[in-house]
Amino acid sequence: MLVRQIMTFNVITIPSETLVLDAERIMEFHKIGRLPVVDKGKLVGIVTKDDVIKANPSSTTPLDQRQLFHLLAKLTVGEVMKKNVVTTTPDTTIEKAVAIAQKNRIGCLPVVEGDHIIGIITTNDVFYKILYPLFGIRENGKRVIIYGAGNVEPMQKILDVVKEMGLEVKHIWAQKDEEQDDLILHFNTEDVSVFLGRVKLLGFSALEREFAA
Repeated sequence: MLVRQIMTFNVITIPSETLVLDAERIMEFHKIGRLPVVDKGKLVGIVTKDDVIKANPSSTTPLDQRQLFHLLAKLTVGEVMKKNVVTTTPDTTIEKAVAIAQKNRIGCLPVVEGDHIIGIITTNDVFYKILYPLFGIRENGKRVIIYGAGNVEPMQKILDVVKEMGLEVKHIWAQKDEEQDDLILHFNTEDVSVFLGRVKLLGFSALEREFAA
């Protein structure tokens, strides 16, 4: 899967001369945590809520209220933004983009073609658009974990049972740990008791696995 398949296309951006107070209001209104900064169509920086908070003089600053207000009223995004922006391209794979974000300890990557921003991808995009569908989070049905059935041969035995019973599997994946590979099945049914019994007759240990629906 590529970045372009899950990125947000309609990116809210601001120019570098935007006042910090205005940038803060924009983030609050749109409920977002960062704003790419674009001048003349070119990405020149990014400003986050943390940047805005750090830009505000602390209560211990030896300035009176009028001076503080004057400073804040004139402070622009260009003075507080991060200029060395870590970016990605629309044809980068999701796994590579995630690795880039983790390496740089950031929660979003502007998506660029040349110097022009065409989208943005965040950790929320990865969670809601990939992990949620992949693991069936918030979907109905029941999950079952079959211990030690995550390899090809035991997995085939389990799937033969699924086929014989005519069960519909919504999601399937293997889970590795230090001792064995387990198989997890997400069924489109609320009753898996008969299936559990059949699996246990094959010599496997299996349990219904709870999850947030």
